Amino acid sequence: MRGVPPAVFPRRLLVLLGISLLVVSCRWGGSDDTGGERPPGAPTGVTAEAGSATSVHVMWNTVATEVSHYEVYRGTTKVKEVPGSEHMVDVPRLRPATTYVFTVRARDADGRLGPRSREVRATTPGADTADGTAPTRPAELRGRAVGSGAAQLSWSASTDDRGVVSYDVYQGGTKIHSVGGNQRAAVVTGLRPGTRYAFTVRARDAADNLSPPGATVRLATTGGADGRATAPTGFRAGSERSDGAHHLVLDWVPPRVDGVITTYEVRLDGRVATSLVYGGDAPRDRATYRFYVGREAGVTHRVRIRAMLPDGTWGGWSAERTVTTGARR
Repeated sequence: MRGVPPAVFPRRLLVLLGISLLVVSCRWGGSDDTGGERPPGAPTGVTAEAGSATSVHVMWNTVATEVSHYEVYRGTTKVKEVPGSEHMVDVPRLRPATTYVFTVRARDADGRLGPRSREVRATTPGADTADGTAPTRPAELRGRAVGSGAAQLSWSASTDDRGVVSYDVYQGGTKIHSVGGNQRAAVVTGLRPGTRYAFTVRARDAADNLSPPGATVRLATTGGADGRATAPTGFRAGSERSDGAHHLVLDWVPPRVDGVITTYEVRLDGRVATSLVYGGDAPRDRATYRFYVGREAGVTHRVRIRAMLPDGTWGGWSAERTVTTGARR
């Protein structure tokens, strides 16, 4: 690490945070010498939610390395295979009122299959075969571009005689996403800069009755990399001293996007210092991180943080904070 004392930024550091394993790796100097021989890593941020009495919507975070496709398993059975550019899928032909376990694996272009993700469970609701009434269409659909690569959508609730189980989001005529029936908003990521998009939303009940689409919302992403709405919020930084050394203590609220944020990057004094990768249950409300910066008091640092979004793209940087070692938080 050029010009940086090894004690300040260790090359590999394992920290146990509650039940989450946090991997911190130095980003300065050196390189991965594996020559691409390793298989892809396990997908993180996997979630599963019932879409109807006979289907489940599975989502995951894009693996950072190049992936040919993802394989989705129900128990030990492979049930779906999707291109590496996608990170969600609907699993149909399930039984009503049944709990299922799903995992996801990534395969690279050379055929190497990575390890399974953590298991996630979803329970389909009971079916009413006599239910032939579709939910009402979602109303008051609103949308806005979130910088150059995402859009934020919201709508009012549909009504149904048995209850809405999920909402499906369409880009043009293609279904691209699904959220639970108790949600009224979605963030669509992975969009192209400077591009116009048209979105609609449809409601689905347990019997798989699909509402008519609501009104179309049209928007255009910006041409630059604005990402403020995908940046961590409430970012705070302070200094603590223990065992004769000074540490920076950071805390923040993860971006509100569909999916789980498992990876962050910390920028210290104008340079990317470390990556934080949560290997277990990543924080969804407020996250914290503490790291060593030296033994000298009165040193001023500038720090900010950003998150990798579930589609594999980086969100916006948080506000920058200035903190001096030895100063009260």
